[in-house]
Amino acid sequence: MRKHNYSAELKWTGNTGTGTSSYTAYDRTFVIETGGIKVQPILGSSDPTFQGDAKRYNPEEMLLHAVSSCHMLWYLHVCADNGVIVSSYSDNPTGVMTDDETSRVGQFTNITLNPTIKVANKEMIDKAMELHAKAHKMCFIANSLNFPIQINPIVKVG
Repeated sequence: MRKHNYSAELKWTGNTGTGTSSYTAYDRTFVIETGGIKVQPILGSSDPTFQGDAKRYNPEEMLLHAVSSCHMLWYLHVCADNGVIVSSYSDNPTGVMTDDETSRVGQFTNITLNPTIKVANKEMIDKAMELHAKAHKMCFIANSLNFPIQINPIVKVG
């Protein structure tokens, strides 16, 4: 069995002067980078519901992006392997997280992917629809989660 190791850098940037001296004394902002990759860092925060900055990505949104992008990459792969020519792909994933108001412990209960795909011709539509199941089985991120992921694709010619 092959083993793949990943690393990332996360730096909290929300110390406003007194650290975590109280729940409201600090910002929930952070920066995400990956090793030596010299790209724009991802600016993050907690969800605004939890004292976060609405102008930054929160971990819950990043989970949606991880699931959506993993599915897309595998989908494009299996389409290429099966002669389905994809000319565009977009997704608007949604997710539901529930939490206990008393304990503040929460979990995702589902994610729904809503990809819209354009293929080269109408003869490819059925196969394009079918390949979502294979891509889902291949997705490393989806295989790591303990809640359902639904896929509601729309395939058009374009």
